[in-house]
Amino acid sequence: MRAFLDQLRRDVDGDVLDDPASRALYSADASNYRHVPRVVVRPRTTDAVIAAVGLAAEHRVPITSRGAGTSIAGNACGTGLVLDFSRYLNAFEVSGDRAFAQPGAVLDKINAAAGPYLFGPDPSTHSRCTIGGMIGNNACGAHSVKWGKTSENVANLDVLTVDGRRFDTTNAPELALPDHDPAWFPQLTRRVSGYALDAPTLTQQLVGTEGTCVVLLGAELELVRRPERRVLVVLGFADTYDAADQVTQIEGALAVEGIDEALVRSVRTRPDLPEGRSWLFVEVEDAPERIAKLSRNSMIIHDPVQQRALWRIREDGAGLATRMPDGGEAWSGWEDAAVPPARLGRYLREFDQLLARYGRRGITYGHFGEGCLHVRIDFDLARGYREFLQDAADLVVSHGGSLSGEHGDGQARSELLSRMYPPAAIKAFEEFKHAFDPGNLLNPGRIVRPRKLDDDLRILVAPPRIPTRAEFASDTRRCVGVGKCLNTKGGVMCPSYRVTREEKHSTRGRAHLLFEMLNGDVIKKGWRSPEVAEALDLCLGCKGCKRDCPVDVDMASYKAEFLHEHYKRRLRPRSHYAMGWLPTWLKYGLVTRFTAKLGRFAGITRERELPTPTTPLVRQLHPLGKGEPVLLFPDTFTNFFEPGIGIDAANVLAHLGNRVELPSANVCCGLTWHSTGQLPKARRVVERTARALYPWTSRGIPVIGLEPSCTAFLKVEAPKLSPIKEVRALAEATRTFAEHVAPRLPAIGGTREAVVQTHCHQYAELGFGPDRTAMAKAGLQSKIVEGCCGLAGNFGFEQGHYDVSIACAEQDLLPAIRDNENAIVLADGFSCRTQIRHTTDREPVHLATVLATRLGVINR
Repeated sequence: MRAFLDQLRRDVDGDVLDDPASRALYSADASNYRHVPRVVVRPRTTDAVIAAVGLAAEHRVPITSRGAGTSIAGNACGTGLVLDFSRYLNAFEVSGDRAFAQPGAVLDKINAAAGPYLFGPDPSTHSRCTIGGMIGNNACGAHSVKWGKTSENVANLDVLTVDGRRFDTTNAPELALPDHDPAWFPQLTRRVSGYALDAPTLTQQLVGTEGTCVVLLGAELELVRRPERRVLVVLGFADTYDAADQVTQIEGALAVEGIDEALVRSVRTRPDLPEGRSWLFVEVEDAPERIAKLSRNSMIIHDPVQQRALWRIREDGAGLATRMPDGGEAWSGWEDAAVPPARLGRYLREFDQLLARYGRRGITYGHFGEGCLHVRIDFDLARGYREFLQDAADLVVSHGGSLSGEHGDGQARSELLSRMYPPAAIKAFEEFKHAFDPGNLLNPGRIVRPRKLDDDLRILVAPPRIPTRAEFASDTRRCVGVGKCLNTKGGVMCPSYRVTREEKHSTRGRAHLLFEMLNGDVIKKGWRSPEVAEALDLCLGCKGCKRDCPVDVDMASYKAEFLHEHYKRRLRPRSHYAMGWLPTWLKYGLVTRFTAKLGRFAGITRERELPTPTTPLVRQLHPLGKGEPVLLFPDTFTNFFEPGIGIDAANVLAHLGNRVELPSANVCCGLTWHSTGQLPKARRVVERTARALYPWTSRGIPVIGLEPSCTAFLKVEAPKLSPIKEVRALAEATRTFAEHVAPRLPAIGGTREAVVQTHCHQYAELGFGPDRTAMAKAGLQSKIVEGCCGLAGNFGFEQGHYDVSIACAEQDLLPAIRDNENAIVLADGFSCRTQIRHTTDREPVHLATVLATRLGVINR
């Protein structure tokens, strides 16, 4: 193995990674399985792929091809050499109705460049899935009812065999391929299990072979014309069976998707849907009224924004369905079986009976128009898992179906193929693979000579080998690997990944490293792990993942717990003392203009100066106004650095009929200690604050927060940190400024343009609806920026983070400001305003200041 690694480094143009962190990062895909690779290669060129495959063949090392790593059946993790095509081999070219793509090219990027055309198959991971992965699994997606599977949309493949043969599949050399009997293969459009020996061309036969026969080097894709318009018809039904029974009545649709009530309940804000407990989403180009007549309860949606919001529920299904309505865990395993659509209703009824017989529950959804059902099940993976899958396989075969209708067989279903196909077909599959890979080096254990379906289960590797909370161990399993954090546009998650494009800086990568840390097999040093510390170092703690991740992975909280354990009874980085204890230094007057300039000695990057404190708000502002009492929360940043915002907020509140009160002393939520992992101190601080404010909160007086990060901490994190009644009362009483004033604010004449930076913690925890309402009443025409500002509390001030911090700001915030030179720049977050001041000549303002100005109550 050492000779193999040395030769890889010498002969392969690419990243050759055999360190513990890289091996841990690639040990899993989006399935239940875990295989730790010996080495990961990220080739820069096609020649590098050829060289790596040749060396692996010489040394008899198994080879696994990998794209985005979102395979749900265990198709993209292996114990030998993993070839990651996504990093460098992601180029493509579009020419009319053809696209020529390297295996790492991302589907959405191809479609964005295809003009009037698009690649028809569109799995729910379309924003990050690669063409190589789609070809490997024969991906389908919601629109296959119109445009078919990947195999029906690929014109030619450029492939490599283990013995070094490279050829186009439209001009292949003589191959000893087996004969087949058409009777072996069930007749349905969503058959993805086994090898497609009955396909008319070698190209189509190799699509869906899951990297077991050839290594893909490139592909020629056939594009279809993009629909001129799309109309979404939502049909409501009494139950899932009723919905399934109706799918054969729908003709000419672009997509026919089934959504279950349990999936809808998993969404944070329930969407506006027709009456029912199950729904069909039917997308058409015309005549939506004809489709709407299929249900008494229907809705026709023309607005693309509203359509996108509803489709997002379906696309996030693989993540949303991993938690049952009561919070229990659900797993893939029996993920995407397909039956002829005419038998879908009957199959669903019998499948639910099978679940009940095993005492299991599942959340179902899927491509009902083609009889393909997705489901996550609350398996006990230690007991009854194998037996259930065997019975489920027999059930789907009895309906003339396929074990897999989209995701391939992988390790989850390959062992069950003998229940779907006769022995002669299984033998033919072996002969087909042997024609390309006689040494069984390409993704072994899948389809042919399968590994057991209940071996290598990731969640059963071992109990945690280091002391930890049970909840933390469960949290590390929360990530199911669907990879939405690999998106580089839309939402907030994950800012540092969007800069570095390194797996270890994705939310998924960090979650996998934490899992491996608890396991202790690859990541050895537990809470002292340098690999985990390095990966979490560039986590901004923005909490974007808690909102954007379908399963609510909260890496900011996990990071705080890791830092707490990592530095327990050890000397911390200087910035933890400087920034973590900032409220204390300010309280005792130990931060001055002089010390702000010496920040580098406290672990502060030399590119930034700490803001200079001024006379605290609590010394400037006295109770004012009449009417309903409210308590203005003087957070550390408003209190010491920008008290004018507090004065503006008080004037607005008083103008709107409130008596504004303040606590007589400095209070703090504890956020700076929490974000640096000093959890016991954070708990003491928030408990002291909660007790000080209890005379107000015990009477139900609203506590108005101005700094979004502090407000979110009081409402969400503080009750998790401390169970005492005073903390719970404070959380229940806390409101954002906009939340309180928006209903009371009158419409204000005149308009102004505004660029609005949404604070990440507000985006993740609090919501932005009241802010939108307040800005609209104030006459602001707002361009909302969702992407992270990049400063994120202490992150952007710490040494070693400056370049990443600025690059984060350049993704969304700074371009928006430059493109709107005459607009107000509105940012409620202190970090956001500080970043804007450090990177532009614009002066950002808080919503309170904008409203005070528009209402004419500025008085400072």
